[in-house]
Amino acid sequence: MANKKIQSALISVFYKDNLEPIIALLKKHGVKIYSTGGTQKFIEEQGAEVIPVEELTSYPSIFGGRVKTLHPKVFGGILYRRENEGDVSQAAEFDIPAIDLVIVDLYPFEETVASGASEADNIEKIDIGGISLIRAAAKNFKDVTIIASKDQYAELEAKLTEQNGETSLADRKYFAAQAFQVSSNYDTHIFNYFNQTEEIPALKVSESKAKSLRYGENPHQAAHFYGDLEDLFDQLNGKELSYNNLVDVDAAVNLIAEFPDQTAFAILKHTNACGCATADSVKEAYQKAFAADTTSAFGGVLVTNKTVDKAAAEEMHSLFFEVLIAPDFTEEALEVLKGKKNRILLKQKMNLPGSKMIKTLLNGVIEQDKDLATESKADFKVVTKVAPSEKELDALVFAAKVCKHTKSNTIVLSNDSQLFASGVGQTSRVDALRQAIIKAGEFGFNLKGAVMASDAFFPFPDCVEIANEAGITSVVQPGGSIKDQLSIDYCDAHGMSMVMTGVRHFKH
Repeated sequence: MANKKIQSALISVFYKDNLEPIIALLKKHGVKIYSTGGTQKFIEEQGAEVIPVEELTSYPSIFGGRVKTLHPKVFGGILYRRENEGDVSQAAEFDIPAIDLVIVDLYPFEETVASGASEADNIEKIDIGGISLIRAAAKNFKDVTIIASKDQYAELEAKLTEQNGETSLADRKYFAAQAFQVSSNYDTHIFNYFNQTEEIPALKVSESKAKSLRYGENPHQAAHFYGDLEDLFDQLNGKELSYNNLVDVDAAVNLIAEFPDQTAFAILKHTNACGCATADSVKEAYQKAFAADTTSAFGGVLVTNKTVDKAAAEEMHSLFFEVLIAPDFTEEALEVLKGKKNRILLKQKMNLPGSKMIKTLLNGVIEQDKDLATESKADFKVVTKVAPSEKELDALVFAAKVCKHTKSNTIVLSNDSQLFASGVGQTSRVDALRQAIIKAGEFGFNLKGAVMASDAFFPFPDCVEIANEAGITSVVQPGGSIKDQLSIDYCDAHGMSMVMTGVRHFKH
């Protein structure tokens, strides 16, 4: 039969929230209920009769509750095939009752780890009986309905109400698929917890929350976001984030994290900063960032690391932009910024978690550590006769931070608090430099005394030659070319300073 009347149920859950309506329905339909421990007590408080699992198995809960349901009478009642004569005969022989519905909610392992609990507490939150019940019931979905999470209580309640206590084969298969999602996600988090120290070369990724996006990079591409954005942001205004918004937001929060001790502002388009600056106030930092490229800022993603006040909000309100990210907004600022209903305002609640990056490639996946290296003055090795001044050193640090987050090949031109221009994503570093110089000129920047940052070494001295002609006086680059000396010699001959970091920051 495709449809089956639920006549017996095993319920063993950690969270009892919203379980009451289901207990009421099972009681209404005369369903025989088996349960354990705290769940048994909860069900009895709802006025329903309960058969303790210990009564079914003739075994008590042992080892501090580690073994309660692991018994042939429990798993036999779930796994035996109702239309298989041999199974039915054995069930009768060993007095194994059929169990038609299993409701389990696993110990909160992931939440316990996230709380900073001890290893002993984390291990005790690895569910054994529950995960086994889930797998058994899901395997026998032709006969058994499995509810593997409190998130599915409402769906079960709706099915039992609409179908008079019955479930269809399609219902049971759907719940089985959901159950294997729960079990695989659970095991993934346990493995990753252990693998923090063991470093087994295996990639396990599991995200249980999915959000459909309007489309992907282009309208003909379907897209989803897997993860919990609400952990990271409160959205205070605007339409739903698009695929491209999310990509730019990720780039924006990574860039702004480079300036923890300064008031910083950045404007990004297609993951590259078209403006970035530090200042004494958010308003001033925005003005300086906007000045770097007043054209590209249109439709951009804006980010700051300080509270947006009314003065800053009024300054940027006339610009059309997609997203503004900040750790907070004053009420007066929100009143101004919410004047455009589609404008997305994100309050960032935490820094980006994780230290790994994953990308699909060819017929597989590549994984790498995030680029968490950020060079300071202490990391600079002066390689020229002339050393940078203190102000130039500050400028080189600033330029290197922006350069790290710009697509290769890239060149960044700046002073100590403002991006002047960048050349991004070029096939030639010379082209990247020329692009940056032209762009700086278009927006009125005099490059005399500016600094230059490069994401990788100079294979020839042509870039320092062009930079010198433009008025640039100091350079930061990784070094490592077999012809580094040619660039050093040119700088020495023309009074330029150069530092090397030994760290390349390719970004593809």
